[in-house]
Amino acid sequence: MRILILSDIHSNLEALEACLAAAPAHDVVVNLGDTVGYGANPNEVIARCRGLGKVFVRGNHDKAVSGLMDLAEFNAAAGLATLWTRDQLTPENLEWLRSLPQGPLHIDELPGVQFVHGSALDEDEYLVSVRDAIEPLMTDSVPLTFFGHTHLQGGFVMQGEISEAYRPNYRTVGRPESSDWALRRERRFLINPGSVGQPRDGDWRASFATFDTDAWAVSFYRIPYNLRVAQEKILAANLPQRLATRLATGR
Repeated sequence: MRILILSDIHSNLEALEACLAAAPAHDVVVNLGDTVGYGANPNEVIARCRGLGKVFVRGNHDKAVSGLMDLAEFNAAAGLATLWTRDQLTPENLEWLRSLPQGPLHIDELPGVQFVHGSALDEDEYLVSVRDAIEPLMTDSVPLTFFGHTHLQGGFVMQGEISEAYRPNYRTVGRPESSDWALRRERRFLINPGSVGQPRDGDWRASFATFDTDAWAVSFYRIPYNLRVAQEKILAANLPQRLATRLATGR
C-alpha cells in the first residue's frame, strides 16, 4: 500500500493542486491537519480534500476557525486570517472542520503506525528539535508516527537511547524534486511530510510525502506551484500582506 500524506495546506489551493498533480499513484490519502488558515481559498481546499478520502486529524487552525479554541496563542496575522476564514466558510464546511477527530489516528490495516498533528502526547505540541522529539520517541509505544504542525519536512529517529534528526537532501529550489528515506522496522520514527501551503524551512516549494508500507520507506517531495496567483488572492482578500510575501521565502 502507498499512502499519500498531506499536511498544513492552509487554504493554499494552488499549492495543493500542484502536489496532487505531482503525486505518484497511491491507495489512501491522509491529511494531518491545518487544512485552513492563512490562505484565500478555504472552501475550495476543503472541498478538494474531502473528495480525496476520509482520513483526517484536526489541526490547531482547524480548531480555531471552528471555534474550538481561542486565539490567545496566535499572532496578529494568524488571528486575522482565522476570523476572515470563519466568515468565508459555508455552514457545512464549518461543521465539517468542527467534527474533525483529534489525533492520534490509527488505520486498521496499518498496525504500528499513527497519524497526529502535533504529537501523540499533545495535538498542539511543536516537534522542532531533537530535544522536542525525545519524549514522544521514548514514551510512545507506536514505532512510526506521522506528524505535521511545524511545517518542517523531515523527521526524527531513535535507536536505543540516541535520537537523531533527518532532513531531505535537495539540490535545487525551483524544480520538482524527491528524496527517499528507507526506514528500519526495529527503530522508532517521527516523520513530517512538510507543509503543502506554508513551508517554513527556507524553500518556497510545496511539500508532501508518500509512505510505502511494503518497502517501509518514505519519499519526500518538493513541488513548485503558481506562487504569484496564491499571493494575489491573499492580497485581493485584504488578508495581511505578510501572509502573501512570506510564501516566496518559505518562512
